[in-house]
Amino acid sequence: MAALLFAVWIIVNGRITPEILLFGLLVTGGILLFAHQALGYSLDTELKMYRNLPVFLLYVPNLILEIIKSALSVIRMILSSKEPEPVIIEFHSGFSTRLQNVLLADSITLTPGTITVFLEGDRFVVHCLRPEYAEGIEDSSFVRLLRKIR
Repeated sequence: MAALLFAVWIIVNGRITPEILLFGLLVTGGILLFAHQALGYSLDTELKMYRNLPVFLLYVPNLILEIIKSALSVIRMILSSKEPEPVIIEFHSGFSTRLQNVLLADSITLTPGTITVFLEGDRFVVHCLRPEYAEGIEDSSFVRLLRKIR
């Protein structure tokens, strides 16, 4: 992060002089100190983010694909004579980290036809427009990808 902040400083200034470099080091150090004190930034957090980057690069296209598939399913339901048969399900994700649980809850809510109503720890309460939307939700592609986060 320090290198990135310093590079942005150099790019924004447009030229390199000893004064700009020295002042850039001071500003970068100040921003890092603020991030550490106020935002809880640490090198371990940054390394963990880089380690999990491949999972997130797989997760985003998977999320987009699932949103499209679900949207088409909801559109078919609306255009056909099928009536919504709402169900509320409860399940436990088994995830130990807040990040994994929040990502799963947000992904469920972003997917048309399902909404995360309640999340506490790893306990989820999800509203689904149709019973088939709830099938296999506890072992969905979201859950399988999020299990790979370390």
